[in-house]
Amino acid sequence: MPMKTDRREIIKRLLFLLPVILVTAGVFLFQDKLKQLEGWGIPGIFILSLLASSTVIVPVPGFILACTMAPIFPPFWVAIASGLGAGLGEITGYIAGFSGQIVLEGNPRYLRLVEWMKKYGVWAILFFAFIPNPAFDMAGITAGTLKMPVGKFLTFCATGKIIRMLLISYACFSGLSWIQKLLVR
Repeated sequence: MPMKTDRREIIKRLLFLLPVILVTAGVFLFQDKLKQLEGWGIPGIFILSLLASSTVIVPVPGFILACTMAPIFPPFWVAIASGLGAGLGEITGYIAGFSGQIVLEGNPRYLRLVEWMKKYGVWAILFFAFIPNPAFDMAGITAGTLKMPVGKFLTFCATGKIIRMLLISYACFSGLSWIQKLLVR
């Protein structure tokens, strides 16, 4: 009887993981179509950021969107939309961790993240979401594996992403303004 329980658990985890794989594949297969969302303004920025962060392990640089949109739209709202979208999109890594605990066991980076998460909890999520880090998926996976409350995960993840996007948006906005002033002279 224990064998059936283990098999059911594996099937359940794989079913949780399937949407994550489909979203990741969809973002890459339909990149050109997704670019059209930029014309939707702030809501389009949110959707594109959400999709860029929904890919697991394969990094899609969502910060480029914030940088290119900050000179066009108010940088504050670009940062809020892209940070919230990026934070919410990271739920796929969390789900992957929740469903794929078996895959990561023994990985040295994963074990180090487990230690940090146990020691610092949501503050580790905030830190890893803030720093430019293409491997944030591993932190999301670890949070899911450790069954961190999803509300806390999303709150601290989005907060870190918003702070980072604020810095990026204003830096790109200011940088473009500076370059335009040089060219106009």
